Amino acid sequence: MLPETDLVQLAAELRAETIDAVSVTGGHLGAGLGVVELTVALHYVFDTPRDRIIWDVGHQAYPHKILTGRRDRIRTLRQAGGLSGFTKRAESEYDPFGAAHSSTSISAGLGMAVARDLSNGDNAVVCVIGDGAMSAGMAYEAMNNAGALRSRLIVILNDNDMSIAPPVGAMSAYLARLVSGRTYRSIREVAKQVAGKLPRFFQDKAKRTEEYARGFFTGGTLFEELSFYYVGPIDGHNLDHLLPILRNLRDAPEGPILLHVVTQKGKGYGPAEAAPDKYHGVNRFDVITGKQAKATPNAPSYTRVFAETLIKEAAEDDKIVAVTAAMPSGTGLDLFGEAFPKRTFDVGIAEQHAVTFAAGLASEGYKPFCAIYSTFLQRGYDQIVHDVAIQKLPVRFAIDRAGFVGADGPTHAGSFDTGFLTALPGMIVMAPSDEAELVHMIATSIAIDDAPSSFRYPRGEGIGIDLPERGSVLPIGRGRIVREGSKIAILSFGTRLADALKAAEELETYGLSTTVADARFAKPLDTALILDLARHHEVVITIEEGAVGGFGTQVLAFLAGAGAFDRGLKIRSLVMPDSFVDQDKPEAMLAGGGLDARGIVATVFETLGRNSEAAAMRRA
Repeated sequence: MLPETDLVQLAAELRAETIDAVSVTGGHLGAGLGVVELTVALHYVFDTPRDRIIWDVGHQAYPHKILTGRRDRIRTLRQAGGLSGFTKRAESEYDPFGAAHSSTSISAGLGMAVARDLSNGDNAVVCVIGDGAMSAGMAYEAMNNAGALRSRLIVILNDNDMSIAPPVGAMSAYLARLVSGRTYRSIREVAKQVAGKLPRFFQDKAKRTEEYARGFFTGGTLFEELSFYYVGPIDGHNLDHLLPILRNLRDAPEGPILLHVVTQKGKGYGPAEAAPDKYHGVNRFDVITGKQAKATPNAPSYTRVFAETLIKEAAEDDKIVAVTAAMPSGTGLDLFGEAFPKRTFDVGIAEQHAVTFAAGLASEGYKPFCAIYSTFLQRGYDQIVHDVAIQKLPVRFAIDRAGFVGADGPTHAGSFDTGFLTALPGMIVMAPSDEAELVHMIATSIAIDDAPSSFRYPRGEGIGIDLPERGSVLPIGRGRIVREGSKIAILSFGTRLADALKAAEELETYGLSTTVADARFAKPLDTALILDLARHHEVVITIEEGAVGGFGTQVLAFLAGAGAFDRGLKIRSLVMPDSFVDQDKPEAMLAGGGLDARGIVATVFETLGRNSEAAAMRRA
């Protein structure tokens, strides 16, 4: 083991390696730089992997990966076949719990602590959670349960949203070391026993006095009320403070305990310290200048089109409001917030609350747009069912990051929203085929005042089509024919339409006349259009960038009920693979799932029994 005197140098080298690695791969930078000293201290004091360290979200775990045998692969971060950008159980025994969504660490850690107790083990369990993740109800549910179970558990609150002010100096560190030690804890227990012998009036006075004293010095009353023993705040960049306190907590005979450390995002790298928001997630960058590599966009992103369109509509309708769950910039609502600050609501990492909050707004006649990534909307599903759909409240769900998301991998892929929303009675489920269609669907959702609605769109650029000045209200449940043919029909839901049109051109060269239709709606389905395609084409292909159970499943169920298969219809549904697909470039993920133009053509050949041509197409 390194001598303790070498740890400051180790932290400096670890910080430099993290900066250099992320400059090559891109990824999350600021959060990892903020926990370098904490990472070093944790691995120095605790016996990992026997002792469990659980990083909430996991985007701050790059330094942890470098220290735990993955330095030789750190420049494969977020690349095909490389290291995940988050913690991942399959990657290392030092990652005891995988994460990429926030606020799960305390629940998982408590489960591990209870499992240890049931097995008569004695290892430590440490959960590292950020102050932002503490805004989620799940964290408090877990803390409430931990306080009741009294299992030995250490929670480290990484507070990187406040500056390191005088209270987080030598005196605060001294007090934290004092109250984390056995002597203070023993004296406190003796005092409680003595107070227990006093009349009720004096017991209450003694308890309040102690809480006031501890709260005055440490601010710990909130966590004490949840039955956590609170220590801190301390400087999370000072190893002289961290090491003795962590040793005290490691050796504490019981729990749960919460250690409050204050850190700085981007610590030790000037550009990241100066602009922590811009260096939270970064593209490849020049280490010396901090300048990030940015490709020149060919077209505005879907996210920006959504934001700018909603701003235009809100200028004409003062009932339009916007809700997001801690992702204002990711969803484009930062732009909406600049235009309409009083009509923009960031509720924190609280998707469940966001959905029901929007339902409350809708119940009073407002027109809420609840903008949430597909993968995060999963967290609010019960609220969509119970608080929105059953009551037929017109909440508008703007679902960003639909489909594959590239380097963020399976934890952030928007795979399931179409399936879980089309299962709900009365829900109107849309997907634009391009950015102009997105403008129309925003206008359509505004006009829907008696039902909830949704529209999904991918990460990244549109196709560069001209945008209408204002959107038109689409007829509900009606698709459109984009290209006429006679033998093959491709029915696309969402942005796979462009590849469907490419596939149709390819099929024409083989003498296969092809119709291409844009479904627009997964619910209600355009049943007349679907029946017409089924009756007048030998093969029907449905395609969507979503999991099985979505649009294609709805089409198959309808056609089965309509007896279409009795007439020998050949139909195939192209969906995302029934697996969690690791990170790669989006175009490679689409090709691997058979959802690009080549995949469509190959599927048509296979359906027609032309297997040699299909095989050649897949090999090309």
